[in-house]
Amino acid sequence: MTKTMVGALLVTVAFLAGSAHAKAPTKAAADLQSKSGSSVTGTATFTKQGGKVSMTVKLKGLTPGTHAIHLHDKGDCSAPDAASAGGHWNPTSEDHGKWGHSPYHRGDIGNLVADAKGNATLTIASDVWTLGDGATTDVLGHAVVVHAKEDDFTTQPTGNAGGRVACGVIKAK
Repeated sequence: MTKTMVGALLVTVAFLAGSAHAKAPTKAAADLQSKSGSSVTGTATFTKQGGKVSMTVKLKGLTPGTHAIHLHDKGDCSAPDAASAGGHWNPTSEDHGKWGHSPYHRGDIGNLVADAKGNATLTIASDVWTLGDGATTDVLGHAVVVHAKEDDFTTQPTGNAGGRVACGVIKAK
């Protein structure tokens, strides 16, 4: 091997090693699009700070009242009814339940309330989620799904939350 080839190989190895240690993103977002014939749209923003990941969701076009919101397993919102997003994100293989009350899926966020104009906002922070580290707790690549009805926190495995009225894939920003 020539000195030039060895030098190029060392530069390539150094570059790849540096890439492997690239800093994980501290922000991500999902652009929520209407599904199942609804007019619901919005955003979900994720921010990593310290040992927690916070999520802020802003929606419009909902029917007034209570609606379930979950993280779903697959980052695929291509189906007209968002069925392509799969079931709730459940890396711990637990039963469906209420956020923070074991057992619960890590995607069982709960409910949000839309006002008389169909607007809703929800902010939560979690130390059971990570952002951009590739671990089983990483929210990147999963889908945020808003449902037509409220989550009853008991019906398995969905909370009897009804149809999927909005869906968006969580992507690094």
